Amino acid sequence: MHRGVRTTAAGDVVPGGAPVRAAGLRRGATCTIPPVPTVDFTDHFLISMPSMEDPNFSRTLTYVCEHNERGALGIVINRPSEMTLAGLLDQVEIACSVPGLAQQPVYHGGPVQPDRGFVLHRPCGSWKSSLAVAQRVGLTTSRDILEALGSGSGPDQVLVSLGYAGWSAGQLEHEIGQNAWLTVQASDQILFDTPAEQRLAAAMSALGVDFARLQGVAGHA
Repeated sequence: MHRGVRTTAAGDVVPGGAPVRAAGLRRGATCTIPPVPTVDFTDHFLISMPSMEDPNFSRTLTYVCEHNERGALGIVINRPSEMTLAGLLDQVEIACSVPGLAQQPVYHGGPVQPDRGFVLHRPCGSWKSSLAVAQRVGLTTSRDILEALGSGSGPDQVLVSLGYAGWSAGQLEHEIGQNAWLTVQASDQILFDTPAEQRLAAAMSALGVDFARLQGVAGHA
């Protein structure tokens, strides 16, 4: 089920001119985005609303790694794939000597560049191609972090994904205004310690709501 996996050893984590997936719209719909004030949702969770029609984002929890006037980038953190970290490392010819880490799942991070690896990790550390999300969490795409994970010298906590979710300038704000997402400040415990199947409910609990009550509700905390 997995195509050849590649990681970049240099360059920016956020690909310039990368394709964008509009999550809150019906297939075939035209997305006309009016001018909106820029709000920074970096280091926030996006909770998909029950009305979300795109299967890539239905019932998902997404961690926003970067958001600015040019757009946003996030990683879906509650959709583990059948691939393990050991399988991913094997595909890029990296040995893994850490049995417990080897069995961790690789996540479906989003529909953009699904053959590219992204590593969320804590602490940030120093890697060739890395973005400090909030001074404590990093997002890295370079091979060196995978080699460190394989040898047991990587970050203490990691979440590895293939692909990401991307939004163009103003698009995420527009989708939130159209009732596609709720947002809440991210929690490292939910991101790294909570089991994948419990993360969405845990983020909703941080807002004081349950999934059944989300229909017709919009806003953020």
